[in-house]
Amino acid sequence: MSQMVDEGVAAEAAVGLGVPVEKGRDGAGVVRFFLRRPGLVLSIVMVVLVVLAAFWPNLFTSRDPLTGVPAQRFQAPGGAHWFGTDELGRDVFSRIVHGAALSMKATLIAVAVAIVVGGLLGLAAGFVGRWVDDVLMRAVDVLLSIPALFLSLALVTALGYGTMKVAIAVGIASVATFARVMRAEVLRVRQATYVEASRSCGTRWYGVLGRHVLPNAIGPVLVLATLDFGTSILAVSSLSFLGYGAPPPAPEWGTVIAAGRNYLANAWWLTALPGFVIAATVLATNRIARALDGEWTRR
Repeated sequence: MSQMVDEGVAAEAAVGLGVPVEKGRDGAGVVRFFLRRPGLVLSIVMVVLVVLAAFWPNLFTSRDPLTGVPAQRFQAPGGAHWFGTDELGRDVFSRIVHGAALSMKATLIAVAVAIVVGGLLGLAAGFVGRWVDDVLMRAVDVLLSIPALFLSLALVTALGYGTMKVAIAVGIASVATFARVMRAEVLRVRQATYVEASRSCGTRWYGVLGRHVLPNAIGPVLVLATLDFGTSILAVSSLSFLGYGAPPPAPEWGTVIAAGRNYLANAWWLTALPGFVIAATVLATNRIARALDGEWTRR
């Protein structure tokens, strides 16, 4: 009995001191966590399917996305063609599956550019401070004052057309947000007791930065990257829809929707089904980001 009381007192003391109590770390606890959140499980499945389609499209279809059968033009969705066929008799499902590689490649590059450039700016501003912080944050304020899509349009117009240039433009448009989050986290961690203790022990600045500041400040930035992944998919698809992405007949998601908008009256599936795939992917990534940011951390 005394042992149980001691354990209870220790747990209460740990909670009072802000120390996380190790609880529910077994496999059953993880299973219960996911069983209570079917939307999260569905979101993970959706993202996994999109990633598999991007890297191994032949797992889902063996049809050529660029070759059509004119006799099968404008066939409605059915058993032979799950998402129907387009104006050239091409299978829409195969075009979406193979287009995932182009869209995901552009999105990953955009997020990587935003994390690297924005993270370095925020890290420098928060860790160095003084005039470096003032100059960098004023530049970030300028970027934040311009809507992201307009900034992407301006950049891709200057850089030129193509999937890679669209990705770079979308990534640069998201730099300011990552810089702000990274700076805020670095300022919070820099004032922690263990950082001050490390400095007082004579650790060099790059040791403090690499061992303590960066590992403890990167968490919220990675959560933001998950959330920004969905936003980047929308931005890349929007620019492709406007004609700045890969030229036809490349089956990029935005390009597929743009090609089908002229046939909305008699072939709704050419735009509705690719749009549904984009919306489902964005919602899935947002749900995963919300779980990483709050639900799993609280547990």
